[in-house]
Amino acid sequence: MIPPFLVGIKKMSDTEKLIDEMLSKCTNISREEILKRLENKRKSSGGLISDDTLLRIIAAELGVKVSKETKKTKLSIADLVPGLGDVTVVGRVIAVFPAKTSEKKNGTVKFASLLLADKSGVMRVVLWNDKASISEKVKIGEIAEFSHGYTKESLLGRVELHIGEKGEATINPENIDEKNYPTITELTTKIGSITATHKNKRINLRGTVAEISNVSTFQKRDSNLGRVMRLFLKDKTGKVPVVFWNEKVDEIEKELKTGLELQLVNAKVKKAASEGFEVHVDNETYFQILRPEEKTLKIAQLREGLIHVNVAGEISTNPIIREVKTINGETIKVATFELKDETGKIWVSTWRQHAETVQNMKKGEKILVKNAYTKKGFNNQLEIATSKTTTITTQSQNAHS
Repeated sequence: MIPPFLVGIKKMSDTEKLIDEMLSKCTNISREEILKRLENKRKSSGGLISDDTLLRIIAAELGVKVSKETKKTKLSIADLVPGLGDVTVVGRVIAVFPAKTSEKKNGTVKFASLLLADKSGVMRVVLWNDKASISEKVKIGEIAEFSHGYTKESLLGRVELHIGEKGEATINPENIDEKNYPTITELTTKIGSITATHKNKRINLRGTVAEISNVSTFQKRDSNLGRVMRLFLKDKTGKVPVVFWNEKVDEIEKELKTGLELQLVNAKVKKAASEGFEVHVDNETYFQILRPEEKTLKIAQLREGLIHVNVAGEISTNPIIREVKTINGETIKVATFELKDETGKIWVSTWRQHAETVQNMKKGEKILVKNAYTKKGFNNQLEIATSKTTTITTQSQNAHS
């Protein structure tokens, strides 16, 4: 049996070693002050973080560099300060920015970034060189664990987690309770709730585009031309002006229209020139166009004149292939087959490249037809017809997409 006075002595030894190292490198603070800060950190963390880790956080706050940790440290986002090494953070991915390249003295470097959230806050994770490919694999809404990272202060004074050569990422790690990681919906602010407390802070918004102004150009400090565009976003609680800047204008301009639903992540609230507030979308902001949920209809639900129709079913006859001449004298391939589900049967008429797609499909194969339309065909019977934007995929293809 270990004598009571020896229990925890190793921990105390490690703690004392860190305190002595801090005192030797920072002469304007006393041991009592360090212990007082340590006690306050213990209380604020609820006793969930080790004293060694808390002391490293205190050292970073004081600008003191201490020896590197030999074990992995898992922290909440709110606990992070610049200067920590071998850090592990788990959170829900709420935004992913595409990879970019930058010219440095020692060559070209590649980097990407994403925003990670837990119950304590949101932070930017920067992925360097070969780790930038993580941004192509992770999806918004997934849980991700980043290990062996290090923290730095961004140019704007915020803490960032950097994942370099030694860093690792695990998408959807095991034994993680998803309830501990809020979704973007939970982190979204209602427009009517924006107040002076949000000024110069970053928020997430979701709403419908109500009005759109023309794009304007201006001269930036580097003499290049910049672009700015204003629109109004509304939800059930109110309406707010939103200002898009530079490349964000380029990204949204072609698809923008009234009635479009947008999700903004990490947008900045500013005081409006007249009264109230406005929201700014800059290079730190991620936005997503929220598409209407795609519905797959049953065959019995189909009616003449429907467009953008999605139908799943089983091929009940082998496709019949033939060639026809159009009014313009063009010879094209047409394939027809019957599709069935538990509610009924219908003929499908495919043209050109879609005929090529289905010609090798067999009776009994399960498929999904997306973005087709319905019309009256032979003998005035209802049928599904394909257009340029139609896709036809098999069940096995859908399982791997």
